[in-house]
Amino acid sequence: MINLSTAEVSDNADQNRFELRLNGDLVGILGYFDSEHPAGIPGRGRPVVDFLHTVIVEDFGHRGLAGILVGGSLDIARRRGWRVRPVCTYVQRYLTSNPGYRDVIVPIEPARRP
Repeated sequence: MINLSTAEVSDNADQNRFELRLNGDLVGILGYFDSEHPAGIPGRGRPVVDFLHTVIVEDFGHRGLAGILVGGSLDIARRRGWRVRPVCTYVQRYLTSNPGYRDVIVPIEPARRP
């Protein structure tokens, strides 16, 4: 059984990822990319960071850990004044269920045709 009270989300800036650890063991990552400031977005002076992909170690899947990782990562982003572009489909689904993070989200723009 997993003790979720030991779950800790931290930023590993050298690897461009947030990490989820349980009892000190790495069990999940959320990769990010510091992208450009898009024109016409309110809060333009704030950094925009793409949340790219969420991964939980297979042995720890289906226990709600991805939600803990994404929520903790969004909390860190908010404290830092980041705006987040949710590229990762899991992050998109998480945001649908957790609208309290709308203040940090930058919409994904549809691809432009040449």
